[in-house]
Parts: sequence; structure tokens; C-alpha cells
Amino acid sequence: MTTPLSPELLLKAYAIGVFPMAEGRADPRIVFVDPDRRGVLPLDEFHLPRSLKKTIKRGVFEVRCDTDFAGVLVGCAESTPKRKDTWINPEIERLYNQLYRLGFAHSVETWRDGKLVGGLYGVALGAAFFGESMFSRETDASKVALAALVERLKRGHFTLLDTQFLTEHLARFGAREIPREDYRRMLEEAIIRDAAFPKN
Repeated sequence: MTTPLSPELLLKAYAIGVFPMAEGRADPRIVFVDPDRRGVLPLDEFHLPRSLKKTIKRGVFEVRCDTDFAGVLVGCAESTPKRKDTWINPEIERLYNQLYRLGFAHSVETWRDGKLVGGLYGVALGAAFFGESMFSRETDASKVALAALVERLKRGHFTLLDTQFLTEHLARFGAREIPREDYRRMLEEAIIRDAAFPKN
């Protein structure tokens, strides 16, 4: 008999260094992933490109936190020309919306003219933040959300930003890969620390 997935089970998974994914949007199954090499973005080494800094200073986007978590999930799950399918199935949406209601999941959102145009979401546990996914409907919308996330994590005394995998996009901001053993040591230290996710 299979134990149904619950928010509590997801938090236990994060605490030992594994995270859930679906093979595709239409696949109802969820698998837990434990990569040999893990992507992390050291908060004190975050690189903010000059052009993005100018975009932020101009106030092109309004940044909000936790005002439309479900909308961010929908945005992250939608197909794009570059990404035809997604690992976010309806069951994952259900579980993370529950985590949000319990106060463990958060979204950083970019808005323009009253419309949600980009953002990201993740899970906070102790002083670790597990970045799950991001989306953008306008140029730089998700990048601004990432910069806002890093700023908030620093203010909230977080010590670990887990990006799960290293992508070329994240590498531009200072993300790197580390061995699983090193990641687990960092995780063990982070989850026993106190941190608070600032919404403003």
C-alpha cells in the first residue's frame, strides 16, 4: 500500500536532501530526486548583472511576496516555446499550495500594470530555502524576482539557497554545483538555524 504524499512528508524529504518531481505535466506519478551534484547559489556571491540592476532601479516591475502563490505555480507549470512540458503536475500543485497555507512555501512575484508577469516559488525550512521553479512572461521578470529573493534571504538570515540543478541561466548569477556530501553538510547546518522569510 502506497502512503499518500502529504506536506509533512515533503518537508521530511527536504530535510534529508531530496525533492519531488513528476516526469511530465500529464504524468500523475511523483518521484523523489537526489542528484549526485547539487546546484546552490551562495548568497554572498550573488552576481547582479549591470543591465538588470538598471531595470530594478527603474522600477519596471512591482515586486510582491506571497500575494498570488497559486498564480505563480500556474505560471511555472505552463508550456513555453522553450519548454514544451513541465515537471509540475496537478498533484505537485496541490501539495505546494498546502505547504503555502502552512507557511512553509513562498512566492516572489513581479507585477506590471496589475498583472502577474513573472516570479518564482520555493520552500523555507530553518535557514535553507529550496528554490523550485520560476517563470517569466516579460523580459527580465523572473530575473528581478530572483534578485528580490536573494535580498530577502539575506535580510532573513538564511544561509543556503538550493537551486537543485545548475543551469546556464543560474550560473550567470553565481550558482555552482557541489558534491552531494558537501550539500548535505550545508543542509544539516542550515535547517537547525532560525531564519524568517521577509515579505516586505
